[in-house]
Amino acid sequence: MTDWSGDIAIIGAGIVGLATARELQRRRPRARIAVVEKEDGIGRHQTGHNSGVLHSGLYYSPGSLKARTCVAGAAALARYCDERGIPLERCGKVIVARDDSELDPLHELYRRGVRNGVDGLAIVGPERLREIEPHVEGKSALYSAGTAIVDFGLVAASLADDVKGAGGAILTAHEVVAVSETSRTVAVETTWGDLEAGRVIACAGLQADRVAALTGSAREPAIVPFRGDYWLLPAQRRHLVRSLVYPVPDPRFPFLGVHFTRRLDGEVWLGPSAVPALAREGYRRGTIELRDGLDTLTYPGFWRLVSRHAAAGLGEMIRDASRRTLLRSLRTFVPELELSDLLPGPSGIRAQALARDGTLVEDFVVEHKGRVTHVRNAPSPAATSSLAIADLVADAVEVE
Repeated sequence: MTDWSGDIAIIGAGIVGLATARELQRRRPRARIAVVEKEDGIGRHQTGHNSGVLHSGLYYSPGSLKARTCVAGAAALARYCDERGIPLERCGKVIVARDDSELDPLHELYRRGVRNGVDGLAIVGPERLREIEPHVEGKSALYSAGTAIVDFGLVAASLADDVKGAGGAILTAHEVVAVSETSRTVAVETTWGDLEAGRVIACAGLQADRVAALTGSAREPAIVPFRGDYWLLPAQRRHLVRSLVYPVPDPRFPFLGVHFTRRLDGEVWLGPSAVPALAREGYRRGTIELRDGLDTLTYPGFWRLVSRHAAAGLGEMIRDASRRTLLRSLRTFVPELELSDLLPGPSGIRAQALARDGTLVEDFVVEHKGRVTHVRNAPSPAATSSLAIADLVADAVEVE
């Protein structure tokens, strides 16, 4: 028995899946579209566990999907928030060079941002940096005036309302367990019932490789989860950070390093760490899921990554486990910080695609196999890029 049948089924009710459903429904008003989600609500993982930064697009390789969709997506999402009355604050961001060795990489980051079409970038000296962030020290900084903060959970809820308002269905508590394709349709078996659609789009985030395997696609690149733990400034110390304060990133890694993030509610988050997790959805320290742990620990790419970056990985693990070590890193930006300023905060899991040779997959990956489209790698800045990723996927589906 088929419980739902229609034109397009989208697996995953994170912000990318919801944005894709909304865009397809906008283009095809008469289409029957359903979003299938294994949790009992929307946006429960990467969408609901991120720092809330609307990235400007200055980090990513010119011409890459991340660069193109981040710049376009940030502009589109800002317009969307304005139309829907969703709070968004352009608090700005400084990327701080702490010593002379970071000046050349800082200027290269500026040039990359300009090539990517990011507006409002400027290299500033220590005096101007102090005007922007009075408690931050550095030799120089890249100032991105247009970088904003937003609550992506509110955005996801609005997108879900758009989908339902246009006649689409959002089927929560429907975990996909099997997918089979015929010459004309795709059958999707879930724990709550079966669906049949002419087309399936998988935006499964932390489970992207497993959903791909259900359709007969390759399991690789595999998803290797990285947990990031945050700390919070006490309310009486939030004045130490006015906006967003980031380090000059290490180009060998997709992570942006320990930083300071102001939130819409006034909180200031410190961190995150970036350590391999043994549970794809384990937001508490020490959480282990047997299947998740075995998948990571038996994957050759993981051990090649570890051997290649052993020193950096060990440093992350020490910083994650030791508040004093983390404090030393943070004080290179804000010397006034004290150990008592680090209060336990939230954590998130990054769904990072990893190749068998141990290479971290840097760009977004979208694959097509028959009647199924897979968004295979969509970590940060996927939330920022969500409306642009939706455009890209919808364009590909329309061509076919």
